[in-house]
Amino acid sequence: MSNSREAIALVYDGEKAPVLTAKGEGELAEQIIQLALDYEVPIYENADLARMLTQLELGDQIPEALYRTIAEIIAFAWYLKGKRPAGFDPDGGQPKPKQLKHDQPNQGSK
Repeated sequence: MSNSREAIALVYDGEKAPVLTAKGEGELAEQIIQLALDYEVPIYENADLARMLTQLELGDQIPEALYRTIAEIIAFAWYLKGKRPAGFDPDGGQPKPKQLKHDQPNQGSK
């Protein structure tokens, strides 16, 4: 097992599964990380996940088994940047409760 740092980069277009666009270890990993920092791309650190994804070839889509994991990471990164997917409803389609008006008398009692 290598003690060298590993890094990967994914691109997600919102339509297809995310695609591996860069991978490397050691100095190349440091360069990938520095580019992400330079361009304010969120960085998620998980050595086990990086190790799994480095097994892919550049240009490969992530495996279906990792869809949920990667989706949660992307969603959190979007959240941190204040972004929301098109059509996102933060209330989950639930109606908002009506505001209570404290200045009106109770209509049901006399």
